[in-house]
Amino acid sequence: MDEPDTEPPLVVVPGADPSARQLCFAWGPAEVLVCETLFGRAGGSRCRRRSRSPSPSRPRAEGRAGAAARALTGSVAGTGEGAPSSSRVFVVRRDQDIYIQTLRKLFNESHGIFMGLQRSDEELAGKSRKAQLVQVSKNYRSVIRACMEDMHQAAVSTRDPALQGQYSTQVSILSAMELIWNLCEILFIEAAAAGPLLLRLLDWVRLHVCDVDSMVREVLSSESPSKHKLFWNVVDIFVLQGRMDEARHLLSKEASANPTSMTMYKILDDLMKKMPVPSLGNTQTLTELELKWQHWHEECQRYLQDGTFASNPHMESICKILLGDEDAILEKRELMTTWYHFLVTRLLYSHPTVKPMELRFYAQSSMDLFLGGESSPEPLDMILMAAFEFEIHQVIKECSIVLSNWWFVAHLTDLLDHCKLLQSHNLYFGSNMREFLLLEYASGLFSHHSLWQLGVDYFDHCPEYGRVYLELHIERIPLSTEQKALKVLRICEQRQMHEQVRSICKIMAMKALRNNRLGSALSWSIRAKDAAFATLISDRFLKDYCERGCFSDLDLIDNLGPSMLLSDRLTFLGKYREFHRLYGEQRFVEAARLLLTLMTAHIAPCSFWMTLLTDALPLLEQKEVIFSAEQTYELMRCLEDLTAGNPDKQKFQDDDVETTKVEMLRLALARNLARVIVKEGTVEGS
Repeated sequence: MDEPDTEPPLVVVPGADPSARQLCFAWGPAEVLVCETLFGRAGGSRCRRRSRSPSPSRPRAEGRAGAAARALTGSVAGTGEGAPSSSRVFVVRRDQDIYIQTLRKLFNESHGIFMGLQRSDEELAGKSRKAQLVQVSKNYRSVIRACMEDMHQAAVSTRDPALQGQYSTQVSILSAMELIWNLCEILFIEAAAAGPLLLRLLDWVRLHVCDVDSMVREVLSSESPSKHKLFWNVVDIFVLQGRMDEARHLLSKEASANPTSMTMYKILDDLMKKMPVPSLGNTQTLTELELKWQHWHEECQRYLQDGTFASNPHMESICKILLGDEDAILEKRELMTTWYHFLVTRLLYSHPTVKPMELRFYAQSSMDLFLGGESSPEPLDMILMAAFEFEIHQVIKECSIVLSNWWFVAHLTDLLDHCKLLQSHNLYFGSNMREFLLLEYASGLFSHHSLWQLGVDYFDHCPEYGRVYLELHIERIPLSTEQKALKVLRICEQRQMHEQVRSICKIMAMKALRNNRLGSALSWSIRAKDAAFATLISDRFLKDYCERGCFSDLDLIDNLGPSMLLSDRLTFLGKYREFHRLYGEQRFVEAARLLLTLMTAHIAPCSFWMTLLTDALPLLEQKEVIFSAEQTYELMRCLEDLTAGNPDKQKFQDDDVETTKVEMLRLALARNLARVIVKEGTVEGS
């Protein structure tokens, strides 16, 4: 995978007509926005796109988004001749599978397995670590199989032919994915040695290649199984798959139905029973197995040469298969259906102690013999061949090209990387293969409205570029609800992504302000630590108070705490609300002291001074003297500063309401001062 990208494939966008109109496009993180312009063109063209999404970490990503907006604006503005016409916008997605509802189980459950693998104890060594990795691989395969069964069920239950075709296609893809993964598990992860290797390959063939259960049920449910037209086909399949006990069981029915073949049956049954097979334990060495197999092979050869089975072509064919006769095995091509089934059968009866590195030679010759030049290998054949040749990187490359999404290669590569099989392989553009594929997969997840949450964890485990990708992708998440915004915010806060936290809070604050939800807007601006925006919203609160005579969102303002120190205006808002609370609790002396502090500290806006002085009127008119002489003089000074320093002094004087307020304040202040002097003089005289 070290070579540069080749020429991208041509992709025809359904519904677009590039021969009639020019098309413009802009790259997104996981999709391409294509739109028609209103400029005609003489020659035909097609829209090109690369099969691999571009990296969102490239510096021009934001510029492309702007270009898309400008292109869309231009496309609906009108033609060069001024004639109105309609234009269309197309979204071209690479990872379309992400939007298939029935594949959600695959993405969600595999995410849990992936996270468990990242947290696993890598200090385990030897067999313990290998067993752990093999179990992880089996867990991945079980998820694939469960998803495949759900997809099959959906295909059976739907009545829509289009959906049925889509589900059937997905079943085929998932089946191929499990087939490839299982083989990689045997060869790379478990790394089975000679002997157990053949047993694992037999299990692989039995699980994936030929399902005979339905044929067996049909044969056994008939009145005379040995006379059934499929009887010998089932026996042959059992033999080809090395399922000797089941083959012997069926042959016993043939012997019971035809006593004349009893002798031949007993001999063949004895040969099948005595066939040496490798064991998973260490009960015998390879040398012992080869010796036993050689003696058994000579015995089979002797019976065949003596013509023991000459009178029964079916049994004679089985004996030839036991001897590993390639022509006899190839005669059953239709029962095996694939060259890799032929390969495993051939190894079972000719080379049972095959070593892993010898597989490449047998695999290539088996494919050549089975296909016979009549058909060319399919992409799946090339992937399996690469696996048999132990070309791990070629397997990953071919799967990346053939499969419709990044799920398979991302998770398989991550698992192989934990097996220390990809440590020396770096890509030419800077990242290693594991990280590159995980980044591509996670980028696709971020284009989905809910699966993006899984993508966050994948980015977290990409040490080189993961954080950069996460920062760029998380800014593109549409914050459609406050709940979703809080979820995104929590993710950013957990990862100390301070710039993104501020950006999200500012966006939500602006949305709330547009909807006149001042409390929510203030909460978001405080969270963003945006002093300027908090000042703006505080002014809106004060303006609303002046218009309505009461505060909204009292719970928020009453509980600002240290947050009110974010800006002077917010501090004033909090303290002014505290003044109202003290007044309501009839704690007049404390309320008066706080009100005077708000005016003399110069944190109140000048436009609000008259409101503050007006709030002092009820305190000045109380029966009990609240303001001291010094405090009264301060209030007088503030009133004179307000009237003398007002730039619209003439307008201020012409306003009857404002003039009345000033006169009332002066009268109240003078009366309060007189009361204070009398009171303080009386106290001093006594």
